[in-house]
Amino acid sequence: MNSSDRRAGLEMMLRSFRLPSFVKYSQEVAMTAEKGGWSFEQFLYHLCELEAEDRRVRRIERFLKASKLPQTKTLATLETKKLPTTVQRQLPVLCEGGFAERAVNVLAFGLPGRGKSHLVCAIGHELIQRGYRVLFTPTFQLVQNLLFAKRELVLDKLMKRLDRFDVVILDDIGYVQQNREEMEVLFMFLAERYERRSVMITSNLVFSQWDKIFKDPMTTACAIDRVVHHSVILELNGPSYRAETAKKRTEAGDGLESPN
Repeated sequence: MNSSDRRAGLEMMLRSFRLPSFVKYSQEVAMTAEKGGWSFEQFLYHLCELEAEDRRVRRIERFLKASKLPQTKTLATLETKKLPTTVQRQLPVLCEGGFAERAVNVLAFGLPGRGKSHLVCAIGHELIQRGYRVLFTPTFQLVQNLLFAKRELVLDKLMKRLDRFDVVILDDIGYVQQNREEMEVLFMFLAERYERRSVMITSNLVFSQWDKIFKDPMTTACAIDRVVHHSVILELNGPSYRAETAKKRTEAGDGLESPN
């Protein structure tokens, strides 16, 4: 077998082994190894490094696509200096992802416009970079999906799919005003993840107002108990980001009609 046949055969075998980076870089690395006098072990190790890094990048791309996280709400665009001091201290630790390993929940409370959603999304992006699977969803959308699955008798299938995510971010739970059937599927979801998987929740309602969500006092108490038992609570009590942004734009004349 000549060298060109060996090369073609090698590429075919590497593709069948699902090693695309070996295929992509093997010839280039082989030339570098020959010039540098590398041992076979060095050559193979370097190819494995390239394969591992490419797989990591592809995995992150898949996780980001599946997460449905807003692309612009990242740590880079988060105005961390405007966060309360306690939250600033907690943020780096949360981004490491240890809470997800321990099935701890993260609860972000604050009035509208305080940056709750941006904060938890930024953490979600960082978690994905560290290999965790994250799903972002408005709470009302999750409730509707659960309810539809229940009616179609595929709720178990949906719950198993949701269980693949290390962290599920429920945005704006305070805006959900369910009927009893909707409340039951949300409670079931929270109970199912209890001490097994993490949830991150944003809410403009403090716990004493969660009866507006779950209606029934007993269900409300049980839901709060499961969510809070293992949790980190972030309180965002500063000024409204949106109000400040609107004020700056007004002062700068943005969005105003030009005088005639």
